[in-house]
Amino acid sequence: MDQRVELRHLRYFLAVAEELHFGRAAQRLHIAQPALSQQIRQLERIVGVELLRRTSRSVRLTDAGAAFRPRAAELLGRLAADLDEAGRVGRGEAGRLDIAFITSATVILGQRLRAFSLRRPDVQVQLHDGFTVEVLTALRRGTADVGIVRDPEEHDEIDLSPLATERFVAVVPAEHAAAGRDRVDVSELAADPLILFPRVAGAHAFDVNTQPLRDAGIDVEVAQECSNWHTIVMLVAAGLGVTIAPYSITTLLPPGARRLELDGSAGPSRIFMATRRGDDRPLVRAFVAAPESAAGGR
Repeated sequence: MDQRVELRHLRYFLAVAEELHFGRAAQRLHIAQPALSQQIRQLERIVGVELLRRTSRSVRLTDAGAAFRPRAAELLGRLAADLDEAGRVGRGEAGRLDIAFITSATVILGQRLRAFSLRRPDVQVQLHDGFTVEVLTALRRGTADVGIVRDPEEHDEIDLSPLATERFVAVVPAEHAAAGRDRVDVSELAADPLILFPRVAGAHAFDVNTQPLRDAGIDVEVAQECSNWHTIVMLVAAGLGVTIAPYSITTLLPPGARRLELDGSAGPSRIFMATRRGDDRPLVRAFVAAPESAAGGR
């Protein structure tokens, strides 16, 4: 005989333990009373002790049955919770979502993440910042589910959805010759040390960022490489050089740094949401479908 306790055994036992009447328990369970009695006897054989004491007039729990009842209820409750959680994960209502992002898109990410979290409060979100190339690598390796990138290279296995477009501006020290004006011609920056992120952070992003300099005939030589825009603008404010930056980077400049509009050729910078091609998991779809950020072209 199969000696495994099955879920029906627990459900049947709990019904009888609550009703203390086989007829009412059978009616509640929508099964025949003889079948219920047979299942309870089978459970008792598996456990090895009597759980219910029957007489012609009453049914009561034995000491073993009284001890077993809360354990059975706990097991069924835990299973119901686990099944519910699995269903919610499958529907994208719970689970974990790993998002890799560039720090220059923190505002856009924050707005979308807030809208997503209001709709999916039980989803655990893990954030990982890095260069565009690192974000795309994390997506391809499966260590990130969604990426936020700037001016990325195209990859066959990655889908890109545009989020925002913004212009480039110059950031110069307060003592720069052009700092007192609203605009500067790119050629006026030719003699200044350039502070920027390394090209390995994203070759296409680097080329887009430095295109205004090349269009002005300036050889692009980075004097100081930095891993994030915050450090770049801090070094500019310290008087160590200049940079060309997306507008959103310059909304909160430190003292000692000035933002100037660029005269001459300067194409836009574009921010994208990146996902693995064919990834149709509910959590990913839910984040992609979250309301667009309020950020846009400026």
